[in-house]
Amino acid sequence: MYLKNSYLKEFETEVKEINGNKVILEDTIFYPESGGQLSDEGTIIRGQDIFKVIKVKKEAGNVVHELDKPGLNKGDKVKCILNWERRYKLMRSHTAGHIISDVFERETGAKVTGNGMTLEKIRIDYDVEKLDREQIKDYIKKANEIIKRDLPITDYEMSREELEKKPEMVKLAMGLPPSIKILRILKIGDINEQPDGGTHVKSTKEVGEIEFVDY
Repeated sequence: MYLKNSYLKEFETEVKEINGNKVILEDTIFYPESGGQLSDEGTIIRGQDIFKVIKVKKEAGNVVHELDKPGLNKGDKVKCILNWERRYKLMRSHTAGHIISDVFERETGAKVTGNGMTLEKIRIDYDVEKLDREQIKDYIKKANEIIKRDLPITDYEMSREELEKKPEMVKLAMGLPPSIKILRILKIGDINEQPDGGTHVKSTKEVGEIEFVDY
């Protein structure tokens, strides 16, 4: 559900599997840590019992929720509530990262080699030999101009075969994992389309303003 509707803050579901304080749900709104984006946090409620979700990750194709304590059972009906303030910051950051990277690629041809998003800042690594401070500031200025255009952000699916005919859409220097056959493509207005598995805002304007901190 975190990809079908990134704005869904609450959701009712059922416990599918349990292993101590680790839980797999039938479906989930909690994003598992991946692609440089931190996992979601929040709560899972069963009746009067409240369990804090402290970390979420993918294991063997499942989204595993690590709780602050054991106590849930297989088959329990539960209500999931997202820490929305945290998630929304990460959504804005992830979209900002795509916009910055689009500018860097157009200006230098650089692909992304790594990244990390916290609640305070974004770090993006590029396969470019040299950049100076003024160049970076200029690219961020151009990214902010794109943000102000209030471009719509949508997604759709594409087969790996189709994507291989459009190699320019792959922005990661290392390419994509070979196991993925159907890819989710994120589209930002008329400027960027690329495979992505993260959560994003609906419009560039929601990102706000990107500020250069340091490097």
